[in-house]
Amino acid sequence: MVNTNLPGFTIRFAEKKDAPLVVKYIRDLASYEDELDYVSVTADILEKYMFDQHGAECLLGESNGNPVGFAFFHESFSTFLGKPGIALVDLYIEPEMRGCGYGKSMLSCLANIAKERDCGRLEWWVHDWNEPAAEHYRNWGAKMVKDIRVYRMDGSVLDKFSKQF
Repeated sequence: MVNTNLPGFTIRFAEKKDAPLVVKYIRDLASYEDELDYVSVTADILEKYMFDQHGAECLLGESNGNPVGFAFFHESFSTFLGKPGIALVDLYIEPEMRGCGYGKSMLSCLANIAKERDCGRLEWWVHDWNEPAAEHYRNWGAKMVKDIRVYRMDGSVLDKFSKQF
């Protein structure tokens, strides 16, 4: 558990018993992004891939012992730097707790973890429409990667393409 410079706010790594809370936050974020129909994760799936197979990690932020948000991430690797990195997948703070500095504190904690692990970068994705979040990130010194767009294959397209070799 990490104490922060915010009174009563702590950050800790999620444990297997926290899987239902992590799923709740994933669903809350997906609802905020109007993408809830795409969420199929369950606590059992997280327990298997996140905790048993160590495929991802999660920080939980708590104010006076009550959960207020999460930062879900995994390790990446930069071939250009020749070093690992951290890819932040989701950062979410409960709506009524926003504006208190919790999101910034969680992102700063994640940056500290990246430095402790000798990572070359911390990166994340932001929806084009989410200008309030993008403005925060720019104010904190983050820069948008130019000339790169994310492409994705999933579902039946992934199934079909996987048989092309």
